[in-house]
Amino acid sequence: MLKLLPKGSGLHLLGKSSGITLPGKSRISEKLSEKKRDVRAIFVSSYIPRKCGIATFTKDLTNAINALNPYSLSEILAVTDPSAPNGSYDYPWEVKFRVNQDDVTNYIAAADYINASSAEIVCLQHEFGLYGGQDGEYILEFLKRLKKKVVTTLHTTMEHPKDNQRRIIREIFKYSDAVVVMIDPVVKRLETIYGVDSQAIAVIHHGVPDIPFGGVEHFKEETSLSGRTIMSAINLISENKGLEYAISAVPQIIKKVPDFLFLIIGETHPVVKKKFGEKYREELQTLVKKIKVEKHVKFINRYLPLEELIDYLRASDYYVTPYLNPEQIASGTLSYAVGAGKVCISTPYLYANEVLNGNRGVLVPFKNAKAIAEAVLDLNKDLRSRESIEREAYKYGRVMTWSSVALAYLDLFSLVLKTKTVR
Repeated sequence: MLKLLPKGSGLHLLGKSSGITLPGKSRISEKLSEKKRDVRAIFVSSYIPRKCGIATFTKDLTNAINALNPYSLSEILAVTDPSAPNGSYDYPWEVKFRVNQDDVTNYIAAADYINASSAEIVCLQHEFGLYGGQDGEYILEFLKRLKKKVVTTLHTTMEHPKDNQRRIIREIFKYSDAVVVMIDPVVKRLETIYGVDSQAIAVIHHGVPDIPFGGVEHFKEETSLSGRTIMSAINLISENKGLEYAISAVPQIIKKVPDFLFLIIGETHPVVKKKFGEKYREELQTLVKKIKVEKHVKFINRYLPLEELIDYLRASDYYVTPYLNPEQIASGTLSYAVGAGKVCISTPYLYANEVLNGNRGVLVPFKNAKAIAEAVLDLNKDLRSRESIEREAYKYGRVMTWSSVALAYLDLFSLVLKTKTVR
């Protein structure tokens, strides 16, 4: 495996705005931004129109990379779920090859396709449930056969992995020239729990749209929410989102904020819907009726296009992620809310604990409706604190914009391509 730098050194590309670091404190300025970028990359991932957070992530990332690298547009190798209702996805032009996630021979054919292509580098988006085989191990057959340089982005790293999951991550490191994570604490976890060499890890933020600051009242008018104090949650809905605790906070909030409205935006996650139908959503709706807050909780059961999602974010006074999994290492919607300068209230899962640190949000205990309510009420009567959190969140979000993140990925690709591989 390639070591990007000698033991104990670190890397920071293109100054603070690039959002890419490696473990260690020293910085090396790589003036790659001043050179013509012509990186031929192919991304292996789920992809739109599949309703999946990683699919959306890959679309947003490649759009931003294409803006900086217009002469060699990103191509996609799309991983498909054949059992999904829309398994025959109507993919856009950039999808050049499809892999049935449950057919191991497809992974071998995909590697052969890329090996014969003009692509210089492969960017693999990894999450255990995205690929076929036990714990997604079919992806290893793809990596073993691949002859191109590989940068892998890890979207999940459990604190207590199964032996097979630990093995898979180790194998991914073996076949990758660099591995990207989104927050610093994951570096130590990978090193101590998974036993990998942290010198091949780059830290690059989850990207966010470049959203102008403010305009709350205007966007309340645009979304027919004028006159309401809005808290929102925008997700593909599943039980691990903990939305019942945010709903249970509403009765306490409306005693002092009678115009309060909690928006739950998004359809049920397709995987959850396939296994359990709308059971969780129906439980949430039953809870709303039971505690008599029908006028203060609204469900918008749709997968929103980006423009509409941003409108609802900009109309929100508060954003909440009451997630139940303390190990969660990424949240695209929390990133978007921070990037929009929203006051975020969240349980202290790993990603939220990192991103909201430094007066960029409010952390509340897991499974604690009372704490959510108290956070909203305290902030609602302290305008100075709210404005301070909004400013700090928005400032932090400037280094998370998709253009900055795309620049970081392109710099990493360029670094990998000009470094001799040792495998």
